[in-house]
Amino acid sequence: TDGSSFPNGGLRATHTAGGYLAVDTSSHIFCRGDTVFIPSAFVSYYGASLDEKTSLLRSNQALSSAGSRLLKAVGHDTAGLVANIGLEQEIFLVPRDAYQRRPDLMITGRTVIGKNAPRGQEMCDHYMAPLSHATPALECMKEIQEECWKLGIPLKTRHREVAPNQFEFAPLFGSNTTQIDQNIMVMQIIEEIAPKWGLAALLEEKPFADINGSGKHNNWSIATKEGVRLMDPENVIKATGDDTAFALFMTAVIAAVNDHGDLMRCSIANPGNDFRLGACEAPPAIMTTYLGDTMNAYFEAFKNGKPASYASGVKTLDLGTDNVRPFEIPGEDRNRTSPFPYGGARFEFRSVGSAQNVSFTNTVLNTMTAEKCAEFADAIEGGAAPKDVIAKALEKSWKSVFNGDNYAEANQDMLTARGCWRIDSGVEAINVLKNDKNKKLFDSLNVMTPAECDARADIMFDHYWGTVEMEALTLIDMINQHIIPSCKKASVGDVPALQNAINTLKAALAEMHAAKDTYATAKLARVLRLETMEEIRTICDAAEEVCPAEDWTLATYHELLFLDQTDPGSEGGGMMY
Repeated sequence: TDGSSFPNGGLRATHTAGGYLAVDTSSHIFCRGDTVFIPSAFVSYYGASLDEKTSLLRSNQALSSAGSRLLKAVGHDTAGLVANIGLEQEIFLVPRDAYQRRPDLMITGRTVIGKNAPRGQEMCDHYMAPLSHATPALECMKEIQEECWKLGIPLKTRHREVAPNQFEFAPLFGSNTTQIDQNIMVMQIIEEIAPKWGLAALLEEKPFADINGSGKHNNWSIATKEGVRLMDPENVIKATGDDTAFALFMTAVIAAVNDHGDLMRCSIANPGNDFRLGACEAPPAIMTTYLGDTMNAYFEAFKNGKPASYASGVKTLDLGTDNVRPFEIPGEDRNRTSPFPYGGARFEFRSVGSAQNVSFTNTVLNTMTAEKCAEFADAIEGGAAPKDVIAKALEKSWKSVFNGDNYAEANQDMLTARGCWRIDSGVEAINVLKNDKNKKLFDSLNVMTPAECDARADIMFDHYWGTVEMEALTLIDMINQHIIPSCKKASVGDVPALQNAINTLKAALAEMHAAKDTYATAKLARVLRLETMEEIRTICDAAEEVCPAEDWTLATYHELLFLDQTDPGSEGGGMMY
C-alpha cells in the first residue's frame, strides 16, 4: 500500500512510497461484523518500521534473548520470555448534546476554555461509587463490555473514577502485543457505543481543567514461556529453588530506570500529558521506582553485601469484630505518587496517557531491561557471582529508588538534586530519542535503527505542534463566533482584550509556521499552549463568569460534568436544577 501518506518522519516520500504488511502471529486475528482484522507489521520497502508494532516485536525478541541468557547463566533453561501487560483505560462520558455545543471538545478532545463549575471533586464522592441506574452511563459501559467480549477481549472491570463523569475499564492481563491491539479496539468501541446512549466519550488526557485527567496505567511484567512469573518472588522460588533469578531481574529493572529514565519520560510525552503529569492525579515527570519497605530492605541488604533473603510480605489484619474474619493483605502499601511502582508480580507505569497507543512505552520498557539482562549475563558468564553483579548494579542505581511522596515539592527538589531523570517539557522529552545514548541502545538490540529513532521523534514533534495548532485555531473560532458575540449581546466582558487575544494567537501561529524545523516548531507550540493560551483562557473564563446563562452559547462545565444531576427524561438531556 501507500506508505507515504502515513506519518513516517521522512522514511517514505511520494516517489518512494511503498509500504508492506506482514502478519503478526503473536496477536489474535478476530472478526467484527463482515470484516476480518489481521494484526500486522507495516514497514517500508527497506524494512524500516512505519508502525508502532514492529519495534515492539523486535523489543520482545531482544528481551526474550537477553533474559533467557541471564536465566541460563544461573542454571535455569527456558524456551524464552514473554512480556505481559494489563492496561487500565480511563475515560470521561459526557452528555452528547452538551458535547456538540463545545467545538473544542469535538475538534481537539479537550476544553481550551471553561469556567469551573461550583462543584468539582471536592467531596471525593465519585470514585468507586456504584454506577447509577438513573443515567445512561451504566448501560453504555455494559454494552461496551458486551461488544468487547464478542471479540474475545476480556474487559472484566468497570467502575467510576475520581473526577465527575470519569470512568474506567480494565481487562485481564495478557501478552503485550495482544493487549495493545485489543486496547486500540477498546478505545474505538468506547467512542462508537457512547453516542447510542446520548453520550460522548473523551479519551484525551486532560479534557477539563482543575479536575483529574485520565491515564492508561501500564501494568508490565515478565514471565517465561513455561509460565514462571519472574517478578513474583514466591513463584520464582517455587520454580527455581532460590531467589537468585527474581533478584537479578528486579535489579535489571531498577538499573534500567536509573540509566534510561529519560526514555521512559519520552515514551509518555504526548500532548495531553503536559497538563496531567505532577498535578496530584498522575506522578511527576521525575523517573523513579517504588519498592515498598519489605522489598526495599531486601535489596538494600544485597547492595550492602549482607545476607539477603526474601520473606513473604503477606500480613494478616484482625479488625476486632466477629463479623469480619481476619484476612490477609499484601505486605507493601500502594504508592500512587510513584511513576513506576512495584506492585507485587509487576511494575505499574502510572504516567502513561489515556489516549496513547502504548506500543512505544512497552518497547522502551522491554529494551532497557534487555540491555541490563545482557550486561548481567555477560558478567556472570565471565565468572562474576550473581550477588556481586546485583550489589554493583544496585549501588550505582539506588538513587532511582524512592518510597516517599512524589507529589511533595521538597521531595521533587531532592530527587532532582540526587540526579534522577527529570524532564518537565514533553517536547524536550521527545528530543531525547535523538540522543546518541538512546540511538545506540535501540540499534545495539536491533529494535530501531538511528534513522527510525529520528523519524519517530519527528513524527512525535509533528503530532505535538499539530495538536496545538488545532487547539489555537479552535480557540480563535470560539472567541470570534461565541464569546465576543455573547459578551456584546449581554454588554459584559472585556471585548477589546478578547479581540487582542485573537491577534496574539494568530501571531504565535505565524511564528510556528516560520520555524526552521519540526523541533523548533514544537518548542514554540509548547509556549503557545502552556503560557499564551492559558493567559487568554483567563480572559475568556472571566467573560463566562459574568455573562447571563441565556446569552452564553457554549456548554459549560456545569452542563458537561454532572450526569448524575441530568434529567434523562428532559428534552436534550438538560440539567435538573
